Amino acid sequence: MVSIKDIAKKAGVSISTVSYALNGSNKVTDETSSKILAIAKELNYVPNAAARTLKKRESKIVGVFLTDFSGDVYGDLLTGMKAVCNAQGYDLIVCSGRQSHRMLPERMIDGAIILDHTFASEELLQYADRGHKIVVLDRELDHMNINQVLLDNKAGATLAMEHLIEQGLTKIYVVTGPEGSFDSVQRMKAVRQVTEREPNVEWMVITGDFEKSSGEMAANQIIQEYTSPVGVFCLNDEMAIGLCNRLNSSELQVGQDIHVIGFDNIELSSYVSPRLVTIDYSKRKWGSLAAEQLIKLMAGEPVEHERIYVKLVGGGSVRNQPEHTPVITVGENSAAYY
Repeated sequence: MVSIKDIAKKAGVSISTVSYALNGSNKVTDETSSKILAIAKELNYVPNAAARTLKKRESKIVGVFLTDFSGDVYGDLLTGMKAVCNAQGYDLIVCSGRQSHRMLPERMIDGAIILDHTFASEELLQYADRGHKIVVLDRELDHMNINQVLLDNKAGATLAMEHLIEQGLTKIYVVTGPEGSFDSVQRMKAVRQVTEREPNVEWMVITGDFEKSSGEMAANQIIQEYTSPVGVFCLNDEMAIGLCNRLNSSELQVGQDIHVIGFDNIELSSYVSPRLVTIDYSKRKWGSLAAEQLIKLMAGEPVEHERIYVKLVGGGSVRNQPEHTPVITVGENSAAYY
């Protein structure tokens, strides 16, 4: 691999002169610069990005870490991040897997946005202690180099449960997310708080994993146990859609016998018949706000923890309410997020 030493040797100049010329510095004459650039081209010189990053201590790259890329939430989330990063002169790369964790401590990226439960909180705190800048979307951490931009999971789950209870339903199934999921844990905390206030409500947990298949399996259990109208709160839309698809092939009717609410308002939820009642939030805003906070953090600007507010979108999957029920919003100044 050709280095600047090779160019300096052929041009008969110092290494520093070559460096100045390659970086467009006015410390060398136009004649010398043209000569050096011509030799670099002749030798097929490619700048060593890793070496340049070590020297400048910045890569102009932001990394977002995801557990996986499946599901409809990530598209808008990443679009929001990319728009902000590019506008501020940063590129965005998407990382997944244990080997990618080294990109932050090895300074291949300038900062990280974390939505990945394979990172232990202790690991992130260690990176923060070393001065790395981090924004977390999936946990609560207290550190000057870590900012939180969290979805208001508890408010969303509260809206969903209270909506089912307001319809007079006294038996409610809750289909959970995978073990270790911050979103699932937070939503379940709200479920318990709501049901503790409602002694006449019986609720049962069905373990899920945020995939359509677990919604289908939950539907099988509900069909077998069915005796009278029940509510079902699926902790994401993927499972709710799987559940509705399975129920549509049975004698039980969604919105009549089984009343279903999801969470995330993914695009597909609007095409489910009847329309899925779900918890909505701006995924693009979530992503853009996370990127904004990280760039401020890297610049040494003050930041405060942020929360993305939610709203309930009505539909026919609960009772016989109209397809275009007005939304119910939770949180102060929530309109500013949409």
